[in-house]
Amino acid sequence: MSNAAPLTIPFKALRARWLGEPEVDIHQIDERVVRGHPDYADAKAGDGEAAIRLVDDTLNPAIIETLRQRWGHAQLTLLPVVAEESEGANAIPLAMAQRLSLALGWEVETGIIQSNVAARTRKDGYYRLAIQPIFDGTADVHQPFLLVDDFVGQGATLANLRGHLMQIGGRVAGFTSLAGKVVSRRIALRQETLAVLRNIHGEGLENWWRQVFGFDFERLTESEARYLSIRTDAERVRKEIAARIREQQDRVG
Repeated sequence: MSNAAPLTIPFKALRARWLGEPEVDIHQIDERVVRGHPDYADAKAGDGEAAIRLVDDTLNPAIIETLRQRWGHAQLTLLPVVAEESEGANAIPLAMAQRLSLALGWEVETGIIQSNVAARTRKDGYYRLAIQPIFDGTADVHQPFLLVDDFVGQGATLANLRGHLMQIGGRVAGFTSLAGKVVSRRIALRQETLAVLRNIHGEGLENWWRQVFGFDFERLTESEARYLSIRTDAERVRKEIAARIREQQDRVG
């Protein structure tokens, strides 16, 4: 079988090797607390006031205290994921950053934005692997950053924002998310997980992955690598991901 990429994507996400970053601090492990909130839909569609109400009701004081204790008197910069989604411009991460700024005294940076509409909410794992969020813009990088998002699943959004930030000289101290499952806390790839993935798929799938996405398996998140590890048919992985990419390309024209 040829390892040549069967398709191309116009823009590739920036990823960086993991440096032992801490787990994602998740405020609500039960995602229904956030998704079931009366202001969730409007906040997701760009209503800033609805987003503030949602965040005020769902930010976890214990997690805020964890953030305070972990970094002590260090000054971090809060960098929210600013993204246009299928429902509209998601206002939740910025509202989170604003409220965390009030609680912790840290600055908020909004100079980096997601430049594509990934529309990954409620999509399956193959779609999330195939359609990577892309970021653009610049930021004042004199302080380390805490990246802020509303949901963490496989972790690609945070990983790609981290990669873009590191490309322009920034340092990432950690991550926080309003909601996500326990298994999504770990974002930095474990060497043991990488070894299992490479043992299962050998070099063929990784070479194809590098050709299509522009980065190797070392830059996957822990959840992405686990997802690929339990799907042992490399040919099916290629076909499923190619189908999701073409689906997205057909939708956006």
